[in-house]
Amino acid sequence: MTPIGFIGLGNMGKPMARNLLKAGYPLVVYDVRQGPVEELSALGAERGTSPRDVAARTSIAITMLPSGRDVEAVALEDGGLKEGFRPGSVYIDMSTVSPATARKIAHALATKEVAVLDAPVSRGQEGAVKGTLSIMVGGEREVFERCLDIFKILGTDIFYCGESGMGAVHKLVNNLIQGTITGAVAEGLVLGVKAGADLETLIAVLAASSANNYVLQHFFPAKALRGDFAPGGTVDILQKDLGLAVALGSELGVPMLFASLSHQVYSLLHGRALGDRDFTAIITLLEEAAGVEVRLRTESGRPSP
Repeated sequence: MTPIGFIGLGNMGKPMARNLLKAGYPLVVYDVRQGPVEELSALGAERGTSPRDVAARTSIAITMLPSGRDVEAVALEDGGLKEGFRPGSVYIDMSTVSPATARKIAHALATKEVAVLDAPVSRGQEGAVKGTLSIMVGGEREVFERCLDIFKILGTDIFYCGESGMGAVHKLVNNLIQGTITGAVAEGLVLGVKAGADLETLIAVLAASSANNYVLQHFFPAKALRGDFAPGGTVDILQKDLGLAVALGSELGVPMLFASLSHQVYSLLHGRALGDRDFTAIITLLEEAAGVEVRLRTESGRPSP
């Protein structure tokens, strides 16, 4: 079996690469930090010396990187994937980037007869660890079908979204809604607790009512409501994604009223040196202002039945 390349071994990329190894896929891995490379090497992965080296040793390469700028550098700059790819190779970028960036890279690599899929993901670090990510894919359908077995190792809900850049479009819409909902959930929980509501009862009521959502059910109980702000998805990443969504809206003439406000709030968190915290840390701003702490009683961090 030809090895798969995997570049970007952070909070998301490392567990994703580990799941591919567990499924029997040989990997060539690369990261600017040696720690995660050594960890995966101990599990059987081969070490790449550069993105170019990874591309030269594989027929499919995956990246999971923090920003579009990072993706462009790894894919297109000196020592990058473009220099190592052979005709017929496939590049899958699973980072969250703008549709324009996804299309720029696809166009640039097409000159080397390399197929490109933009395949961003949702469900955070927990989904990456468990292999239950939601994956949104843009690019040629035939290439998507060819890579489907790989996606099925990484996620449980896999969607073909259309041509190049459409995976990115779907992800930005998702994160626009997620970022806006996160602020609303935090605000509602702080208000309820300040007004005397029992937090477990409040969450149970909301989960059974029209305010129910994934952020309420999963992200807050798993992180902020336990006082755990170690990042699954960071404040800075969501700030970046909201910025991309706002920019896309501006480009297309779509008002971004709520997304713009959410982006400003996450920018405020960044300015308070909270950028590396879990994105649910937004609740701390409201707790501080209201003079109340919103935490679950249960040891598991989940609402009591």
